[in-house]
Amino acid sequence: MDHTKVKTPVISGKNIVQTFGQTKVLNEISIEIYDGDFTVIMGTSGSGKSTLLYCLSGMEQAAGGTILCGNQAITGASEKELTKLRADRFGFVFQKTHLVSNLTLYENIVMSGLIGSGLGEKDVRKRAKELAARMNLQDAADRLPSQVSGGEAQRAAVARAVMGNPAILFADEPTGALNKANTKEVLNLFTKLHEKGQTILLVTHDKEAALRGNRILYIEDGRVISELALSEYGKDKDAREKKLAAWLEGLGW
Repeated sequence: MDHTKVKTPVISGKNIVQTFGQTKVLNEISIEIYDGDFTVIMGTSGSGKSTLLYCLSGMEQAAGGTILCGNQAITGASEKELTKLRADRFGFVFQKTHLVSNLTLYENIVMSGLIGSGLGEKDVRKRAKELAARMNLQDAADRLPSQVSGGEAQRAAVARAVMGNPAILFADEPTGALNKANTKEVLNLFTKLHEKGQTILLVTHDKEAALRGNRILYIEDGRVISELALSEYGKDKDAREKKLAAWLEGLGW
């Protein structure tokens, strides 16, 4: 992906404030998420990184500031407008997969397509099969979530999230509950999606996950205090790891 070109913001936030009770969790953050970037948000527990993701995606309404998705306002939008925006343009992956327990992995993926992809049922089922294969779920697609590994369930959740070709894939600690092998599988999947042009916004506390991004933001006390640019994953592996480690050390990580 050529990042020498002028970047186009797909999400723009200005002076974003979020409060819980008397506590200001986000403190006038201004941020842009660019088309085709794999942006990572890092920070210590309670720094506001997940809250920022929820506000940018419209899952929470910010208490102040403005957030736009292209020309469409997220702040101040009605729940009906936000529901349509999330269905049409956003995909979500969380630490918990939230798969429907009495549906197979394949049926979970299909259900997402029937609800939000705008495709007919025949095309939905065809795309669901293609995604299941792309996520290496051929052997697990006909099993229930309780019958598969954590990595398989999370890969199904990713397939469900990208079923409607979302403009932005939001991910909040998607590997937080996985073992090392399953974490690597899911991160490899995110990398492949990014290589194909998927815009990703990932919240994580894990350095291995952060290394998959090309742009990393660090939040402290509700503010973005630093930003790091990395080359594309797979290039200059040792140099990228050293650069990230030195940056985080300088931030007191």
